[in-house]
Parts: sequence; structure tokens; C-alpha cells
Amino acid sequence: MTSNEKEIAYQTTNTYSTLNKISDKTKNVWFVCHGMGYLSRYFLKYFTDLNPEENFIIAPQAPSKYYTPPKFRHVGASWLTKENTVKETENVLRYFDAVFEAEAISKDLNLIVLGYSQGVSVALRYIAKRQLKCAQIVMMSGGIPKELVATDFQFLNSNTKVSLIYGTSDEYLDEDRLVSEKNRAFELFGHCNLQITPFEGGHVVNKTLLNDLV
Repeated sequence: MTSNEKEIAYQTTNTYSTLNKISDKTKNVWFVCHGMGYLSRYFLKYFTDLNPEENFIIAPQAPSKYYTPPKFRHVGASWLTKENTVKETENVLRYFDAVFEAEAISKDLNLIVLGYSQGVSVALRYIAKRQLKCAQIVMMSGGIPKELVATDFQFLNSNTKVSLIYGTSDEYLDEDRLVSEKNRAFELFGHCNLQITPFEGGHVVNKTLLNDLV
């Protein structure tokens, strides 16, 4: 017997979550990509301390949902796996396109793109593939995709603030991995306003440092 894997294209639907409202007082729009195991509406809790009049937050939803251990009662989601990564990335990027089109963000507002954990990879791929002009890029407790190179981000200017944030006791970061990620950050964003910020803690979202970004 011969097994064949085939490919089809079809239309799908997904959700995303927002926090606060855009008004004439809004200064910053955040596009925040959650880590594995999150749902977008719950990821928004990390941004509730930001000034609600000045900050509008958009949290896209990873498409692949599953029941999380140990009791398999709660639902989480994942952006990508090693299975069919290229095609799945294209699907995610088209979904991001649709979110940006739906929100119609004014170019007069500061766009801050943040990725946490697994969300770092999809955030950086989107910025690179779409040449997305950002006021800030925030990489928190996540890895830079191996295929991205310095020329992918040459369109960013020296005023673009790029932050690499990590916990000093992050269980997913050993010394070799940390050195590698720092080197990659300098390689890709050395021409920008790059800041590397450690904090005391593990693999978590640091709300205090989020507030310090704006």
C-alpha cells in the first residue's frame, strides 16, 4: 500500500482579543503574541497595568488548540511545531495580515510588537516577512528563529527600540543558549537601539518591565 500526503487550500476563521479602546488619547498600539499554552484573552491580563487611555493592546490567537496537562480540562494553544513549519508559518502570517487589516491602525501611533516565549518566533517572522515598521520590538523569554538573518531587518532604522528580556533563572535558558540568543540579537538588531534586560525570575511575563517600556 502507498501512502500519499496531499495539500488543499480552504478558508478558515479565528479570533483575536483586544484590551482598551483607541481614542484621540491613544499613543501606543501593542501587537502581543502569547506563548504556548495560552489563549489570547487570558494573555491580556499581563497588560492591564498599562495606562488604558494611552495603550491599545491586540492579542492574536494561536490557531492550534489543545487540552493542557495534567488534568486536561483547560485549553491552551500553540503557534507552530516542527511539522510543516513553512506552510503553517504562511498561514499564521496571513492571519496576522487579516488582524491588521481589521484594526486599521493609524501610522501616527507607536506600534509595539511583543512576543513572549513561543510568540517571539512568529512575531519576528511577521516583522521580517512584511517589513513591518515598528517603534519597538520586544522579545521576552523566547528564541530567535534560525532562518532569519541581518538583512531581514535592515529596513528598521536606528531609532527602533529592540528589547531582549529574559529571566535569570529561566529553566529553558542555559548559559550556551543565552550567549547564542544575545549574539543573534546583536547580529540582527545591532543597527537599532538594542537593549538586553535580565530580571530575577523564571520563564514568566514580567509586568513591571512591560510598564517600563512606555
